[in-house]
Amino acid sequence: DLLLNSCVSLMLFPRDGTGHLSPSSEPTCKLKAKFNLSGYKDVHKKKVVIGGMFPIHMRLAYSGGNTSRVPVSSGCEGFNFRTFRWTQTMLFAIDEINKRQDLLPDTDLGYVIYDSCYTISKAVEGTLTYLTGQDEAVPNYRCGDGAPLGALVGAGGSDLSIATARIMGLYHFPQVSYFSTCSALNSKFQFPTFLRTIPNDVHQSKAMARLVLHFGWTWVGLIAADDDYGKYGIKDFKELVEEAGVCVSFSETLPKVHSPEDMQRIVETVVESTAKVIVVFSSDVDLSPLIGELLRHNVTNRTWIASEAWVTSALINQPGVSSLLGGTLGFAVKRADIPGLQEYLLDVDPYDPLTEEFWETYFNCTLHMSRALRQSQLKANDSLSRAGQPEGMCSGKEPLTKINNTYWDVSQLRITYNVYKAVYAVAHALHNLEHCVDGNGPFTGKTCANISNFEPWQLMYYVKNVNYTVPHTGERVYFEDGDVEGYYDILNWQVDSLGELSYVTVGQYRASAKNSMTVRNDSIIWNNQETTTPTSICNEDCQPGTRKGIRQGEPVCCFDCVPCADGEFSNLTNARECILCHEEYWSNEAHDECVPKIIEFLAFGEPLGITLIVISAFGALLTIAVGVVFMVNVNTPLVKANDPLLSFSLLFGLVVTFLCSIVFLGQPQHWSCMTSQVALALGFALCLSSIMGKSQLMLIIIKWFGGLKNVQLPKLKKQNIMIIVLVLTCTVWLLTLPPHPIKNMSTQGIKIILECHEGSVIFICCIFAYDIFLALLEPALPLLYYSCVTFGMLVFFIVWISFVPAYLSTRGKFMVAVQIFAILASSFGLLACIFLPKCYIILIKPERNTEELIRERSKPRDSALTGTSASLGTTATNINSTIASTAIDD
Repeated sequence: DLLLNSCVSLMLFPRDGTGHLSPSSEPTCKLKAKFNLSGYKDVHKKKVVIGGMFPIHMRLAYSGGNTSRVPVSSGCEGFNFRTFRWTQTMLFAIDEINKRQDLLPDTDLGYVIYDSCYTISKAVEGTLTYLTGQDEAVPNYRCGDGAPLGALVGAGGSDLSIATARIMGLYHFPQVSYFSTCSALNSKFQFPTFLRTIPNDVHQSKAMARLVLHFGWTWVGLIAADDDYGKYGIKDFKELVEEAGVCVSFSETLPKVHSPEDMQRIVETVVESTAKVIVVFSSDVDLSPLIGELLRHNVTNRTWIASEAWVTSALINQPGVSSLLGGTLGFAVKRADIPGLQEYLLDVDPYDPLTEEFWETYFNCTLHMSRALRQSQLKANDSLSRAGQPEGMCSGKEPLTKINNTYWDVSQLRITYNVYKAVYAVAHALHNLEHCVDGNGPFTGKTCANISNFEPWQLMYYVKNVNYTVPHTGERVYFEDGDVEGYYDILNWQVDSLGELSYVTVGQYRASAKNSMTVRNDSIIWNNQETTTPTSICNEDCQPGTRKGIRQGEPVCCFDCVPCADGEFSNLTNARECILCHEEYWSNEAHDECVPKIIEFLAFGEPLGITLIVISAFGALLTIAVGVVFMVNVNTPLVKANDPLLSFSLLFGLVVTFLCSIVFLGQPQHWSCMTSQVALALGFALCLSSIMGKSQLMLIIIKWFGGLKNVQLPKLKKQNIMIIVLVLTCTVWLLTLPPHPIKNMSTQGIKIILECHEGSVIFICCIFAYDIFLALLEPALPLLYYSCVTFGMLVFFIVWISFVPAYLSTRGKFMVAVQIFAILASSFGLLACIFLPKCYIILIKPERNTEELIRERSKPRDSALTGTSASLGTTATNINSTIASTAIDD
């Protein structure tokens, strides 16, 4: 106390201008509050003291908020056997080092250990007290005497270490953590003296993300503790998986102070979510209340991904959790066996201040007589035991081995092993400092530090450059920017034959390896003892033939599977877009690949083609037969009256039209495209010009409208002129832009239609317009006379007028069939109407084939036309005489 008062006086008393204390000034130093720390020390006759900070208790005890005296910080409650084992491991390591002759042979290590109580405020209290050397902390001063402080091993969780590391950094005091994995501690700007023997959470977040992607899970839930460990771990994990296309169904935070309302809300979120995989970044202390609530609601069929902070925790792995946590996958830090540790843990003095509460909690009794009496008085039956001691009194001889407790379970020494490594890291740094050769030292002037009186920053140099081999395990430990290698065992919680959960190693993750993760899928037992990997997706995968369709307002993992349109395909699962097939290909029925389009043309061998060929051949043969009949009876009055040359010309034109329809069949070729269109145009032109030659229509029109009464034009010459004009036009067409075969891919998507392209629309329009012009002149005849030609031309027009809409409404080979049908129908119409009556007379009624009967039919009908003037009467007479001669022909 005297030393403390001197320090305070030197700091806080005002001074005069000479630098001396002003006697008239009053001290302004006042004690604002007192720390209530659980501390354990062994510093007597020790050369160097190592600090330790462990969360021996799980929470703060309620202090009642008394303000009638100097405030005293709250105490701790909820003894934690797991973390107490960590504490004992530090003492075991120090004891082991003190017994060694090859490591610090001339230096005995002491310790000062404080309970951080899983609370930042307690961690800060312990840090200040540790640095000051007194119960009342005086910032920036160490008022205690004795052995120099080495380094701090601790302070437990990440948020605790962040708080302590900020203070330790101000003093350049080395801190080696065994349990703080938060990636925020990477920053050497904020935490220049922080190191750790446990891997950085950056590696764990990457490992978790790799595991989720390994099993194809795209829909996961996240739960994190409300501290830096949980927040940074989940943040890094979320960034990694979302970049890879994984979506987060929900993200919940576990409160530091247990709240039934918050627990109920989180449970409801877990139950309502369709995510079957839940990633948890939390300590076992923060997670334990939620596990209890989930068990009460009988939540099953979930796969839990555990962080290293709770994956091997006995606080979580309690009897009855197998239905909830069976099949859990988690990442655990490197495991090791530490010979002699279990014996050390069992060799406990119950009356030692460090182990007193442990003993009382372990055996549920008290070591103090007064407390035992007070407890027994509260009971109605105040009875003494046979030994004369109150009920609930510890004997101090209770056997530790008879109780199954996590304290002495050394089968999963992972965090415990990190504590062991941290103590040895400090010891090796002190060893290197002690054995520094003056003149080869690392400090200014190549000096060395004195092991009995060194500064924290001097030890910090040796700690960050330490490189040693861990006893019993052979592991090489060194720090890279304060971190060690990222290595994890992947554990699977499996139900053993006794119905208890056990930890089975099913893989490893080593950040420095080329193939960083290995997982033995066949070794994993999932929830409900299933061996099939569970699925966790918002939607079933979109199979080939479909694509993902976005749902507005929902994550990208929630989508609709939209079938690919015709002509498009997708051959991948969960394709984002459908791919357009090549123009000569079409999507199959499943739309998962492109197949060649169907080649379509009206083939000779198919039933429709054969039928049309038969009809065409029949029409041509029938026309030839008519020609033979006319040839045989060429000298008869009827044949002579019909001008045999023009009749044969008409029959030849009909044969051409019948036969050219066959050329339209089959796969289009260059020759067939040119032949079919030209032959059709010439055939109809020959037919129509022959009919006009027979009817003398052009001469009638010329005489009627031109007043040329005595003009006589030879019939054959008129016909030749018409044909020559058309032949010249067709020749120019074929030489400049001839018809050619093409692949029509736009009319019908699934088919490639082989057809003829006209080459020039202008030419083909002109050619067929010429035929139409000739055909349009023929219907004028009914105004003047009644004949078979009139019926033939009516049939011709009816067929071709019906052809246009039928042609336009069909596609593919049926367009060719319609065109051939129109050709055949119009040809048969002309043949039947013009030649059938004549053949009937020649073959059936030969007695009517006489000149007398022919002349009677050709007598002029004077009453056919009348006029109102002399000129009109003269013209009518001439026209009637011409009609009479034409009637003989017909």
